[in-house]
Amino acid sequence: MKPALRKLALTSHVTTSVGWLGAVVAYLVLAITGLTSAEDDVARSMYLAMHVIGWFVIVPLALASVFTGVLQSLASEWGLFRHYWIIAKLVLAVIGVAVLVTHLRNVTRASGLARDNAIFSADHGGLRAQLVVHAAGGLVILLIATVLSIYKPWGKTRYGRRRSA
Repeated sequence: MKPALRKLALTSHVTTSVGWLGAVVAYLVLAITGLTSAEDDVARSMYLAMHVIGWFVIVPLALASVFTGVLQSLASEWGLFRHYWIIAKLVLAVIGVAVLVTHLRNVTRASGLARDNAIFSADHGGLRAQLVVHAAGGLVILLIATVLSIYKPWGKTRYGRRRSA
């Protein structure tokens, strides 16, 4: 891959990854506010916003980040299966996207309950808390992936060592 195209791929990956991280931070703030707000209208609006941000910001950024990461690794000297840290990042990202999409069913449910003013019944307190826990877990996964990108631990895989020889 030509250097200009490789830099474009890297820029795309970094941009979508940072966007994913930032969107999850905003989402976590909405979830915490929805759980802790004493004002019903504020809390209801948080769940409605979480639904929109989840499906129309976080999911597209997550998918774009995974796609651009795979593209970047295949087009660079790092390779997709040559280093353990790249495999770990890929596994974390794929698991993160799978959990995210599964989790967003609950967000869609919470959004519907918020629209119907039913989110505040005692039956749904666990759902509201779960939204915070999942958002925090997603943030932890993304921060681990960021650390892996910077420190690049564990060295090369057997395949990577063979390719280097």
